Amino acid sequence: MKATIIGAGNIGRGFLGQLFAEAGAAITFVELNEDVVSALNERRAYDIRIVSETTVLFHVPVEGALRSTDRAAAARAIAEADVAATAVGVGALPAIAELLALGIEQRLRSRRGPLNVVVCENVIRSGPVLAGLVEQRLPKECRERLRREVGFATSVVSRMVPAPTEAQRREDPLAIAVEPYCILPVDAAAFAGERPAVPGFRYVDNIDALEDQKAYTHNAGHCMVAYFGYHRGHTYIWEATEDPDVRRRVAAALDETSRALIARHGFDPAEQQRHVEDLFARYRNRALGDTIQRVARQPLRKLSPDGRFIGSARLALEYGIRPAHIVDGIVAALRYDDPDDEQARELQSALAERGVCATLERYCKLAADEWLTREIETRYLRATKGTTS
Repeated sequence: MKATIIGAGNIGRGFLGQLFAEAGAAITFVELNEDVVSALNERRAYDIRIVSETTVLFHVPVEGALRSTDRAAAARAIAEADVAATAVGVGALPAIAELLALGIEQRLRSRRGPLNVVVCENVIRSGPVLAGLVEQRLPKECRERLRREVGFATSVVSRMVPAPTEAQRREDPLAIAVEPYCILPVDAAAFAGERPAVPGFRYVDNIDALEDQKAYTHNAGHCMVAYFGYHRGHTYIWEATEDPDVRRRVAAALDETSRALIARHGFDPAEQQRHVEDLFARYRNRALGDTIQRVARQPLRKLSPDGRFIGSARLALEYGIRPAHIVDGIVAALRYDDPDDEQARELQSALAERGVCATLERYCKLAADEWLTREIETRYLRATKGTTS
């Protein structure tokens, strides 16, 4: 199996690399970072540190790495792959759509058979989103065949891979540490032709349900730990998770989201509760060294209209559940004032200049007369006056 992974960052190297190596694939990375590309080509391998109570090294052999600016070589690697995958971040999707379109056009004209692209991006329905971007960039005569012969499979990435520090990057540009969790749910219905035999892939028919579960349980819980922990003076996620006050608040919020998810998707209540408990155990992984600052960063993105906070509150309301504890999490995010975070500075300026309701309308698309807006404002004003909810 030839696997071309577009993006050799945390998820590309720290998750996809392991999955495809376990499948015995010949791996080629396509990456923008010159230091990472050079190191991969020099060593033709790297080690993943899988950390918990103990540390295990997982060795990933690599065929090579290509600079994403070398469009011809990158397109050829895509055209010749048995399977491709992306892990570049939402902002880079238009750029890699150009590369994919070039490679897929070559693939279609050479009649090599179906190609599948596993999309590991933090956006809802990432497969169809990327498929649409690629289709726009293809010649008209290729678009119908794209729909038949190329699969864009949404995946749900839950492995936690903290970014290495600057010092670690300087010492080794390939340094990567990950948690043991190594399962990737992927949309079974999205594949063209035969599905790749990758041990860690979990082919599912209900990818929408798992995306909701990831956003409103894993992502929401992780960020609430960070924001509540920030206001309690913690530095690391594991510290905040072990704080009884933080744990109580996050558990109460996740009880609300869990009841809403069970109502919408029919999850087994006992299994959902085990999922929540497993997440808390994973958040407590000291060896990861995951920081409050990393998880809490970019609060405006975390407060997006359909994101982990506003989306989970709306979901709860849809099923008659009053999201009081989710609102506490939203308030904690609104109060995140890290001076080193550009979005936090923008958020605090908006709150100071416009007030709570106008800020919620601008960034969260919440109308001033909504119950959720009024509840957030009430609790925010109470919190900023030094009282507790």
